[in-house]
Amino acid sequence: MEMTILRSNRKTISIEITKELSVLVRAPFSMSDKMIADFVMQKRKWIEKHIGLMRERNEKNANTIEFTEDEIKALSKKARELIPQRVAYYSKIIGVDYGRITIRNQATRWGSCSAKGNLNFNCLLILAPQEVLDYVVVHELCHRKEMNHSKRFWREVGKILPDYEVHIKWLKDNGSCLIGRLKDD
Repeated sequence: MEMTILRSNRKTISIEITKELSVLVRAPFSMSDKMIADFVMQKRKWIEKHIGLMRERNEKNANTIEFTEDEIKALSKKARELIPQRVAYYSKIIGVDYGRITIRNQATRWGSCSAKGNLNFNCLLILAPQEVLDYVVVHELCHRKEMNHSKRFWREVGKILPDYEVHIKWLKDNGSCLIGRLKDD
């Protein structure tokens, strides 16, 4: 199994399966090689499962047509118009503030929220159903109350969107087809 270790100032360790079916481990500078190796061994079944899922995704997306630069620009423009409106709407309902909103074409995330309250969204959300886009907006805004994925966090999401699991399923079932159309850099 091909594995790359990226060390940084992060506090936790994570594993990612790349499109090339290799294992990318992100770890803190302070973590020993042995601790990393032990962690990877503990996650071996998860890794094997997700390599298989990535292989299936690659096969499914093998014949998809990549977005052109002009298409990405057009999607980003639409997203920059719509997403801030949805953020403003839901932030009032949730009762949170936020910082800067950034729209990107990301290959691994639909959205994120920084500790400073800055929000990032994937421009491809504009191609998802409105309810799915709203779910991602609500998800990121709820991180303004809970910067984790604890039960309390999911309760906050559920207060706004009781059927949020349907939208998560849509992203799992359909999201890779959209992301698969992004050009590999």
